[in-house]
Amino acid sequence: MKNTRFFSSALLLWDDKVNTRQMPWKGEKNPYKIWISEIILQQTRVQQGLSYYNRFIEAFPDVKKLAKAPEKKVYKLWEGLGYYTRCKNLIATAKFIYNDLEGKFPDRYDDILNLKGVGTYTASAIASFAFNLPYAVLDGNVFRVLSRFFGEEIPVNTTPGKKFYAELAFKLLNKDKPAQYNQAIMDFGAVICKPQQPQCFKCPLGERCIAFQKNQVSDLPVNKKVIHQRKRFFNYLIIKDSNKFYVQKRTEKDIWQNLYEFILIETNSLLDERSLLHEKQFLSITGGHDFKIKKMSDKISQRLTHQLITGRFFHIEVKKAVEIKRSYYPVTKQQLSSLPFPKFIASYLADKNVSLNLI
Repeated sequence: MKNTRFFSSALLLWDDKVNTRQMPWKGEKNPYKIWISEIILQQTRVQQGLSYYNRFIEAFPDVKKLAKAPEKKVYKLWEGLGYYTRCKNLIATAKFIYNDLEGKFPDRYDDILNLKGVGTYTASAIASFAFNLPYAVLDGNVFRVLSRFFGEEIPVNTTPGKKFYAELAFKLLNKDKPAQYNQAIMDFGAVICKPQQPQCFKCPLGERCIAFQKNQVSDLPVNKKVIHQRKRFFNYLIIKDSNKFYVQKRTEKDIWQNLYEFILIETNSLLDERSLLHEKQFLSITGGHDFKIKKMSDKISQRLTHQLITGRFFHIEVKKAVEIKRSYYPVTKQQLSSLPFPKFIASYLADKNVSLNLI
C-alpha cells in the first residue's frame, strides 16, 4: 500500500507543529484516569463527557475510592450518560482491581483486555497512553481518517472491515512513539478530518488523500446499515401518597439496569387518560382506592441504539394509603433527588414546567 510512510510522518509533524487540541486526560499517564476517560467516551461525545470525567475524578480520584463507593452514588454521577452497562462494568472492574489486584492497575495489554467492559480499543488506548506499548487505537476518528486517506470502501462496521483496518492501523503505528501517534490520529479526525465539514483546505495529507483527489470525502467511510429498532411504550405513574412517591430499582436484564423508575405500565401503544382508566394493570395497582389524575404529560421519546422508547407521565394523587405490590416502595421527595434515574425520567423531572408539588 502506497503512502504509508508519508502518512505516519506527516501526521506526527502536524501534531508537533500545528495540533493545539486540549483535553484534561491528554498526556495523562495514570492508567486509572485514562481508563475512566475512555469508558466515559465509549458512547459519548467529548463535549458531553468532559464534565462527567471531571466530576468522576473529583469524587473518585483513585480506584480505591471508586471500589468502595456506594453504587447508588456512582450511578447518580453517571445519570444522563446512557449506556448504563458501562457504569455497571466500571464498578465491577474497580472492585476487581482493588480486591484482587491489590489496587494495582494491570500493565500488560492482555490483562487490560481481560478487564470487564474493556474492548480492544480501550485496551490499546490504556496500553499505549499509560505504558507506551505499541498498540494501535481504532475508533470512529481513526476509521474515518484511514478510509478517506487510502480511499477504502470496505464497510468499517463489518468483521472483515474491522480486521482490515486493525491491520492497517498497526502497520501505520509509529512503534517508537505509540502514545503520541495514537493521540495525534484521533485529534486529527476530531479537528481536521471531521465527519461533517472536514477541513480539507487545512489538511497536510490532502495532496495524497485519495478521497480528496476523487471527490469522495463525503462518501467515506462506508457503514453497513444493520440496526433494527424495537418500539416500546412506557406509561409512568407518579403516585403521591402521604407526601411520598413510589419507585423501584430496575434489576432485570434490560435497558437501564440498576437505575430507578416510577411505577411502570408497559403497553403495546401509548396510553392517554381515558385508556389508562381501563388498563388492567392500572386498576390492579390502584385497587379501587380513591385517586385523581392531576396531570398527564405530553408524549416523550428517546431513541436508544436498538430501541425507540415513547412514553408519558401521569401524576396521580390518592386520598387513602395504598398498598403497591411487587418491588415498588415509597420515598420522600428529598430521597427522590438522590436516586439515579435514566435520562428519560431525569430529563422530565428537570423540566422547569414539571413540579411534583402539583400532586
